[in-house]
Amino acid sequence: MQAKKPSESRTIMTDMVLPSETNPLNNLFGGELLARMDRAASIAARRHSRRITVTASVNHVAFNQSVPLGSVLTVEAAVSRAFTTSMEVYIDVWMEDRYNGKRSKANEAIYTFVAVDETGKPTEVPPLEPETPLEKERFDAALRRKQLSLVLAGKMKPKEATELRALFME
Repeated sequence: MQAKKPSESRTIMTDMVLPSETNPLNNLFGGELLARMDRAASIAARRHSRRITVTASVNHVAFNQSVPLGSVLTVEAAVSRAFTTSMEVYIDVWMEDRYNGKRSKANEAIYTFVAVDETGKPTEVPPLEPETPLEKERFDAALRRKQLSLVLAGKMKPKEATELRALFME
């Protein structure tokens, strides 16, 4: 299977925050943001695998900045690492200031998707070849995150988590 680059999966979704999507403080509901991130990440995973993809886990979400009513929100997602049947997708959320147009990073998240066939059985995905320094950093960190998840779930012994151990043994 031929390797793909993160840029081939890049997905950018831009939308405006509407009144029906806000809480009593007139900020975007967290659940609404999670849904937007899930859709963008799903498209990125599908672009990488060319398969049906399902959300396996939401590994990390950081609500760093509230997103007020009327804001222009851009969700950018790209596959950061591909494993056998799963893909980690890194999501950056940018908010555009309504008055001066300046963009700032509002939130970020990391989701895991699994590629499946028509019967729902996990299927192999192409490997990923990162190109930029940021893509390489996210690629390397993805293996540590996966090992940590496996250790916490009891599916890997801590001594087998070589990438994690390297962080603490140096």
